[in-house]
Amino acid sequence: MPAGGTAAQAPVTSVAGAIARMEAIGASVPAGDGLGCFNDMYLEVTKQVDSDLSAGFFADPAFMTQLDITFANLYFEAVDAADNPEAVPLAWRPLIEQRAQPGIEPVQFALAGMNAHINHDLPVAVTGTCTTLATAPSAGTHQADYQKVDRLLDAAEQSVRQSLESAPELAADRHLQAVCNLISSWSINSARDLAWDNSLLLWEVRGDPVARGLLCDSLAATTAMASRLLLIAV
Repeated sequence: MPAGGTAAQAPVTSVAGAIARMEAIGASVPAGDGLGCFNDMYLEVTKQVDSDLSAGFFADPAFMTQLDITFANLYFEAVDAADNPEAVPLAWRPLIEQRAQPGIEPVQFALAGMNAHINHDLPVAVTGTCTTLATAPSAGTHQADYQKVDRLLDAAEQSVRQSLESAPELAADRHLQAVCNLISSWSINSARDLAWDNSLLLWEVRGDPVARGLLCDSLAATTAMASRLLLIAV
């Protein structure tokens, strides 16, 4: 197993702490590691969110700060479990299992990580944040602030895609053409819209452990399936 799975660390308690942890993960993984491909992109987005928090970009910075921290800690839990396959959250297993697999492009690893983190972790993070702050997803400016992050992630996604699509060998390389076709069906904006809807569902069943467990299990299973499709070595 490549570097990156370590003994569990204490959850981070600040955005700066999350950035430092991502930098440490990036420094610990070898070049080309699939987890590192996602981590690099996530780090840049988190730095931009941190800058926007300081600049007053969000109407409710306290909520967005807590959401960013809660969200990041779910990723770190997956990283900490990387050396123990059975402990890796189901949504993250495809990426963790295939992070050193040859024939998979960095863009595929990056989007598989985004898929796991958005489609599964984000609804959990939104409801966890609301519980911590004694609020609700529908309250105040939460949804509007949530949607402001879309532009940051959309820019990151486009950068990742362009790094592949602008490759000079693309026109003559059927492998890269096939990769482009494969990833074109995944949209970060659609994923975040769905994640918000699933946040509302999770919030409605928060008092029913059975219903919440079934919904979380379903999110994990469908997310893992989508990641396996994104990680097909074409």
